[in-house]
Amino acid sequence: MADLSSLRHLPSVDQILKAPETAPLLDTYGRATVTDVLRTLLDEIRTAMRGGAPLPDVAAILASLTSKLEYHDRSNLRPLINLTGTVLHTNLGRALLAEEAVKAAVDAMREAAALEFDLDTGKRGERDSHLRELLCELTGAEDATIVNNNAAAVLIALNAVGAGRQAIVSRGELIEIGGAFRMPDIMERAGVQLVEVGTTNRTHPKDYRNAIREETALILKVHTSNYRIEGFTAEVSGAELAKIAKDADIALLNDLGSGTLVDLSQYGLAREPTVREAVAEGADLVTFSGDKLLGGPQAGFIVGRRDLIAEINRNPLKRALRVDKIRIAALAATLKLYRDPDRLGQRLPTLRMLSRRQSDIAEQAERLLPHVSETLAKFGYAVETCRCASQIGSGALPVDTIPSAGLRIGHTSGGALEKLAAVFRALPRPILGHIRDGALILDLRCLNDETALLSSLSHVNANALA
Repeated sequence: MADLSSLRHLPSVDQILKAPETAPLLDTYGRATVTDVLRTLLDEIRTAMRGGAPLPDVAAILASLTSKLEYHDRSNLRPLINLTGTVLHTNLGRALLAEEAVKAAVDAMREAAALEFDLDTGKRGERDSHLRELLCELTGAEDATIVNNNAAAVLIALNAVGAGRQAIVSRGELIEIGGAFRMPDIMERAGVQLVEVGTTNRTHPKDYRNAIREETALILKVHTSNYRIEGFTAEVSGAELAKIAKDADIALLNDLGSGTLVDLSQYGLAREPTVREAVAEGADLVTFSGDKLLGGPQAGFIVGRRDLIAEINRNPLKRALRVDKIRIAALAATLKLYRDPDRLGQRLPTLRMLSRRQSDIAEQAERLLPHVSETLAKFGYAVETCRCASQIGSGALPVDTIPSAGLRIGHTSGGALEKLAAVFRALPRPILGHIRDGALILDLRCLNDETALLSSLSHVNANALA
């Protein structure tokens, strides 16, 4: 047991603050923060010494102080390595931005920008003008506007076009999206009365026609992006709904959910309806996301008839749901990449990761296997290469998977995999995989930087896995 009289030899807060070795910590974290953390640390040391711990030297105290300050300052919103097998992982921020978009966002952050200023006339401009021309060019729509996400796009479109009136929706399209947000709830908040037609698995054109009344404002078609009904099913196409809506002089709002501007089949993926196709079919308004298959930052796009877009832009909700200059800059840079379709698959991270060949990923797994095995074998973990299946994520093509490859980590001890997963999450740059069939799977589809993975693994230590 330590001599309690040695407590008087414990350095004071002031002594440590004045030590030359503390100066870099003061510069990095500020005197107030360093002082608060140091006081807490010295209290912990005193408690430990009363329990028999020896008196630490100044170097040990400073090392503990540095560690605590780093932990105190660490953000949970820090870069991590996504090896979950889900490319557009909602909980991990969905799409990674192209370098062009990152640069544009940084430039917008550093300097003043003509966000709502017309440089030609010297008068006030519109922030949507930076994206309108691009969106119309890429979708074939008359006009376009933007809000902060697709749920907001649906909300404001419904409110602007149908507030106080009825909106007809197929029962099979009354989806619930992430975070327990349900389409009926969004419609209620938008001030429209929901009219359900058809059944869960089958809806026919006559169901829509029979439901149209004088108080009907629009038909809402919702892409069932986060689930599929298979078997004895029927749904009405966008083109046929457009004709029904036109004959009844009401609007058709087609919510594509994730939305894509290109035919995904050219990248080896299942085909999804494009925004241009929805517009060409005759939809009056089309809504879709910016941060899913499109590969940009979070946003909700609305394209369609000029008069309806103008009505949406006059809606008071538009200001509440608008996006800032940083996202507009990143979105503009992302949309410009679509003007060069020949290079899009390599320049847009989302498409690049989704279109990686399984054979290339398997080669990557073979390269990494000896390094990962060397790190984990001493803790009793067995590592081998494996084939696995990735998914797009964020509700896009929910029943479709993409052949992939990775590393399979096993252990004979119960609870060892959960412990390893927790250790991986606590690394300076966390590593996220998924546990399945008695193993921790690291799907390498989204791994761009092998060095980063190995560097992060180097921080795994015996104490953490003891």
